[in-house]
Amino acid sequence: MSDQTNNLALPYILPSQAQKHVPHNEALQRLDAIVQLTIAAQLQTPAETPVEGACYLIASTAVGEWTGRPGQIAVRQDSAWLYLTPKPGWRAFFADTGQVKAFDGAAWRNIAIGADGSLPMLGINATPDEVNRLSVAAPASLFSHTGQGHQLKLNKAEASDTGTLLFQTAWSGRAEMGLAGSDEFSIKVSGNGENWLTALSVAPDGSVRTPNRPIARASLAASSATPAAASRTGFDDFQIRQGGFSLGAAVPSGAGSRLIVPATGFYLLSLSASTLTSSGHGAAIEANGTTILASTSGPASASPSRETATTITFLNEGDWLALLHTGTAQYEFGSAKTELCAVML
Repeated sequence: MSDQTNNLALPYILPSQAQKHVPHNEALQRLDAIVQLTIAAQLQTPAETPVEGACYLIASTAVGEWTGRPGQIAVRQDSAWLYLTPKPGWRAFFADTGQVKAFDGAAWRNIAIGADGSLPMLGINATPDEVNRLSVAAPASLFSHTGQGHQLKLNKAEASDTGTLLFQTAWSGRAEMGLAGSDEFSIKVSGNGENWLTALSVAPDGSVRTPNRPIARASLAASSATPAAASRTGFDDFQIRQGGFSLGAAVPSGAGSRLIVPATGFYLLSLSASTLTSSGHGAAIEANGTTILASTSGPASASPSRETATTITFLNEGDWLALLHTGTAQYEFGSAKTELCAVML
């Protein structure tokens, strides 16, 4: 029978052994060092003022008192050095680098993740789960290049699946970009995490659409009329409408409804005024019943005529637009006749 254990070389208390406390205490000392092994540092010479119980990995270039003991672990016990020879499978925390390593029989190596290098889930300062298998809580995350470039790849199985980046506020979705249910790249936004609008989409052929960009082409229903001077005409028919344009209350001193601006920003406005006869007239795009933005004018004529006016202006959400008339003319209203086009830039 051996006088020590096979793995940790702990001394046995032998039959009829005198001073049994000696091997017992020696075994405790070895266990105290090896269990939850913490290596303060790898050194080639002993630390000048080692703390009792401190463990050091002796470097291959060891000199002085540690000469001839490369690769051993020096443990400070009772003001002397106790030397341990690591065996394959020993694990230790290296305090100077903050790494956990394992001894493979020749060197201490970072503990391998697995034969295929994978982990079922990983949390960095956060708790992963079955859906968010990689979870990171940090002020920032850096993905840098090795060489000249770096790609971040999101792969999905089928075109109808989702591969997107989701941006949240208080864990509620506010913006999403990527391939959402198709192979068309899109950017979507939401104010509450439930109702979503597509701000931009790019088809696989490269064509770009902005399905919620404010655009309107509006007029009165097809008809002819002679608005009185200083009166207004509004709108009751849309040829094109998207992005929230709507009709509001009836315009003051005139016919039709106000065209309500859905969002604050710069707009391209274009007015077309078609007349059948005129004794001299003018038509202007008016904002909020007070501000002239652009205007057209025509001379007296017994023949049909058409004038246009275009401008770029800044409008606020909730502003309203109408047409203000001067002079006297018989107007043609309707699509491609007297109408207003508005496009947010």
